[in-house]
Amino acid sequence: MSEEIKVIVFGLAHEEYGVEVDKVRTIERMMPITRVPKTPAFIKGVINLRGVVLPVIDLRGRFGLPETVETESSRIIIVAVNDLEVGFIVDAANDVIDIDENSIDTPPEVVGGIKAKYLRGVAKIGDNRLLIMLNLSEVLNKSEIIQLEQVEA
Repeated sequence: MSEEIKVIVFGLAHEEYGVEVDKVRTIERMMPITRVPKTPAFIKGVINLRGVVLPVIDLRGRFGLPETVETESSRIIIVAVNDLEVGFIVDAANDVIDIDENSIDTPPEVVGGIKAKYLRGVAKIGDNRLLIMLNLSEVLNKSEIIQLEQVEA
């Protein structure tokens, strides 16, 4: 028996990505971000969200995609994984949908320029829509982020 999972769909560099609803705390409009010195370029800084200071990662930068200017539809998606709460800057947060766990295929080595380890898989929705599912524990891999800090320091 296949299981349905609820997924938040967001846009990034003309592709659609998905992340499980149970990992998402909230979706916020863009707000002032305080830069933190000696952090990797993709870590944009920190925000104060209702009294809690959270790091904010630019997903485009994290995945090596070209950076873009923030627009009216840019959002910060607050996710929680392994006791880590982080905001992701995305181009737009579009939708919440149910997908069948069985419709998620293993990702190819690279999708849209993003390494497979950051991806949980690619979900087929309907006849011609693909949704790239993120593997949040890899995207938020602490040791990798710390290594990058040391390289860039």
